[in-house]
Amino acid sequence: MSSLKERPTAATFDVEALVAAAWNGEIRVPHFQRGFRWAREDVRRLFDSIVKGYPVGSLLLWERPAAEQRVSLGALRIDAPATDAAQWVVDGQQRITALANTLHPSGQDDQRFALSYNLRTGAFISTPPSSDPAIIPLPVVFDLQRILKWFARYPEIADHLDAATSVTKRLRQFPIPAYVVKQGSPDVLQDIFDRMNNYGKRLKRAEVFSALYAGDESKQDETLTIERIAHGINIERQFGAIDDDTILRAILARRGPDVTRDIHHEFEDGREDRDAAYKAGEEALLRAVTFVQEKAGVPHFHLLPYRFLLVVLSRFFAHHPDPGPDALETLRRWFWRASVVGPYIFRGSATGAMRTQNYRISPHSMSESLQGLIDVVERSERSVPNAARLRTNEGAGKIILCSLWALGPRDLLTADSIEQPRLARSVGDSNTAATAIGYIVNPRNVGSSHRFSAGNRIILSSKKIPANEVDSLVAMQPVHRGDAEWEAILASHAITPDMASLLASGRTVEFLQLREQAVQECLQGFLTEMCGWKFETVEPLLDRREDEREPGVMD
Repeated sequence: MSSLKERPTAATFDVEALVAAAWNGEIRVPHFQRGFRWAREDVRRLFDSIVKGYPVGSLLLWERPAAEQRVSLGALRIDAPATDAAQWVVDGQQRITALANTLHPSGQDDQRFALSYNLRTGAFISTPPSSDPAIIPLPVVFDLQRILKWFARYPEIADHLDAATSVTKRLRQFPIPAYVVKQGSPDVLQDIFDRMNNYGKRLKRAEVFSALYAGDESKQDETLTIERIAHGINIERQFGAIDDDTILRAILARRGPDVTRDIHHEFEDGREDRDAAYKAGEEALLRAVTFVQEKAGVPHFHLLPYRFLLVVLSRFFAHHPDPGPDALETLRRWFWRASVVGPYIFRGSATGAMRTQNYRISPHSMSESLQGLIDVVERSERSVPNAARLRTNEGAGKIILCSLWALGPRDLLTADSIEQPRLARSVGDSNTAATAIGYIVNPRNVGSSHRFSAGNRIILSSKKIPANEVDSLVAMQPVHRGDAEWEAILASHAITPDMASLLASGRTVEFLQLREQAVQECLQGFLTEMCGWKFETVEPLLDRREDEREPGVMD
């Protein structure tokens, strides 16, 4: 077993020396590290702790050679020269990045690092848009020459000079303990990283996997990573950013049905290396996303009823990459039947559903795989979601939204079709599709019985229409009977001219009742077609939230 041949040496860096090393390119971040995850409040608390003299934890650095390269550190881009003794950050990346960016003039352009010191209150605050001599940006506070010039320029705050220079001194001289490893292989350092992050606040499983199997450090600009897979699929398909853990599960599902297995021994059998697994996993996941969009009618990741479905599809397409039309039709039926059933009938919920259905996929027979998937959901309950309740973070709510998307919604202002890229732009970086789903009637003016009704929701193309103005847009052309174009626009949102007349005349409750009924009928027709089941009655699903409340969490 590999181990360190030499014990780490203890060292202490003051902040002045630490940030200088970062700015000079002497500090490097191994590419198995996760990106910068702190919010601005985390950065602010770090500086507050430093000035108060509180401990901020120790660093673990790996001293080894580094090639000349352009280093990205938070918002900073540093042309780092080659060196025989670079300090590679094994633990402490968030703190070093926060210090180097907040204390550098260029860091002030990034809102996470734009902090100032308020001389009046003695507090670190977000840099305000308007200038105030008593509120000094931290790059100025950190530099003694610049702070003296600041006070020369603003003599009216001269009484605060001693306080300001005291903060400068405390910032520059604050000691941060570190352990420095001077010998050791990348495998040993990745093992240390893994163990350190299994104490206290754990990393996500995908982050640990990325650390364990980081690839060749010298080729980090070319190495495929989970983050790059997410970015590439989003660019190609405008599907939104798939969370890291779903991508990891897709990579693992291709290699074996149990994606909960111990990841520490993933490539020990020598069947394929890390890079080959990532590439093949990316290809399978891209095929799965293409199917979901083009055949299943799910335009965006945040309208995907359950994330585990994407993992099962990735395993299927990894082993059966080119199914014919009949197979795709069967797969679509399975997809929507599994969506209606949900994960709740399976032991272990989403994880159990994913494992059970992964095991039904035979690498050697597509027909057996399809029959196995259909059999899993064939004898399950067949309840249509209830349009009386729509939550954009619930599986049932996403199914309702997909049925509305299938109507081909059109822009209420321009009459243009709302294409998938426009929907993706409306969702943006949100954690749900809520930013693209507007209210027809201001929810403050709706009684409790219709507050969550799908009858009051509508797919919008952009943020140009505030939620409380949709009702006026529908009502401003109250009847227009005989205007086929306007009626077609309304129909693309499951609204009839009679409903618009009710809204125009202020009969809101009647409008919502009729619209909810129309959405329910639309949903039932959509699922009947997609599932190949005949839904004879409309029964609400049990009022359960899907397991995926937190982005990236499936179990």
